[in-house]
Amino acid sequence: MIATQIRQKDAVFYFASYPSGRLLDKVRFISRFYDEEGAEIKADKVEADDDVAQFIARVERSDKAFQRQLSRAKVRSIRNFYETAVTQPPIPGTVLLFTPQKLRFDAEGDSGMGRLQEPQENFLIIDGQHRLAALQFYMRTHPDEAKNINVPCVIFDGRSDDFATEMFVIINSTPTRINKSHLIDLYERVSWAEPDRRFAAVIVEMLYSQGDSPLRYRINRLGGRSKQDKWILQAELYNEVHRWVKQAWKKIEHDGTDKRAAAKYYDVARDFLKAAAEVWGNAWGDADYMVTKPVTLKALIRVCADLAAADAEPADGRLQRWRSRLGPWSEQARTFRNEGFYERFPARGQVERVARIHRELDKIAGIAPRGRK
Repeated sequence: MIATQIRQKDAVFYFASYPSGRLLDKVRFISRFYDEEGAEIKADKVEADDDVAQFIARVERSDKAFQRQLSRAKVRSIRNFYETAVTQPPIPGTVLLFTPQKLRFDAEGDSGMGRLQEPQENFLIIDGQHRLAALQFYMRTHPDEAKNINVPCVIFDGRSDDFATEMFVIINSTPTRINKSHLIDLYERVSWAEPDRRFAAVIVEMLYSQGDSPLRYRINRLGGRSKQDKWILQAELYNEVHRWVKQAWKKIEHDGTDKRAAAKYYDVARDFLKAAAEVWGNAWGDADYMVTKPVTLKALIRVCADLAAADAEPADGRLQRWRSRLGPWSEQARTFRNEGFYERFPARGQVERVARIHRELDKIAGIAPRGRK
């Protein structure tokens, strides 16, 4: 294909005008999902005459995929624009494509233009998946009009999948574009994320995935889409773990910030949650109690940070020490029943209620809160 080679600092990439039909044959539509013990999150059943929903249901699912779920409403809206646009260009903005293959570029003179090899495997779409999905349907219903559309594309080649992930996050990391629970999964893979955020993200990932974690598979990583029994949104849990990490960051930096160091903090959180689960008894995980609801789990992470600051070492015997330390909570189960809970912990909102529960649990267990920084 004819393309323009663009150089910016150490980066080299390409701009090309891709004929719509050819482009749609050269891209992959990917939808992120989470594998839980080999199970997949299946697409909702869709009607046979709903072509958009049928297409989305067939989108590839891969644990390494990073794109957002395609939005039916957004795709329909864009397709409608393609159908009604007359004087406006249907796709004026560039679509960003990625291939790990290093493409051959044969320059023609010094203009920067030349012929760019197409990849052997289809492109990943870094940005523009909704626009191309809508174009796919427009091609089916208006083939003569669609075939005259050339799509402006920016092509990145010869980089790792992590590069594509980083570009995706940079482009989409605003609250209205990418769900924060997805963004947390990607912190570890992007070079610009602050080291304390990456450190906290590793801890949260381990709390979700490790076989000895009391929160294993109980964290909702899909930002409200999960239909399974979850206790807390990943974004909510991450906020509390990151709060803990930030307050302890000087010590963490001194001791080490790699994955091995993060695993030690995971061990602390795991031991605390195990001790808490044991002292709460039957109330732990019971839907009739608020013990494993977000408001209490967030307070528990704060108590964990307080206790860890004073008694994390030695690691040997920590679970037993902490089980004894949290023992007085076993008498508080009735206080955390759903019925009347909000009257027993009155507050002007969730933030104030989490802080109140945190103080109360610290007080009952005789744990000194950490000094504010």
